[in-house]
Amino acid sequence: MNIDELTEKVIGCVYRVHKALGEGFLEKVYENALVIELKNAGIQFKQQHPLSVYYLGQIVGDFYADIIVEDRLIVELKAVRNLIKEHEVQLPIL
Repeated sequence: MNIDELTEKVIGCVYRVHKALGEGFLEKVYENALVIELKNAGIQFKQQHPLSVYYLGQIVGDFYADIIVEDRLIVELKAVRNLIKEHEVQLPIL
């Protein structure tokens, strides 16, 4: 499946979780529920997977992705009313 189809499937899973749980839980609750949805949809994923961060060719730390879908898509969950600039800087650029 191409990246657009994969993204659409993942968004569908996210909407099912939100519809079932609504608002008010911690991110970990939504993350664990999304993992169940992804399993049920037959989508491969890694949860809380470390990615090495490099600076000038040297590892300077790790970034833990909430969920990596099929080694092609990073899902960073936020349980907030509004996204702000500080949330955006958490996203790695690959």
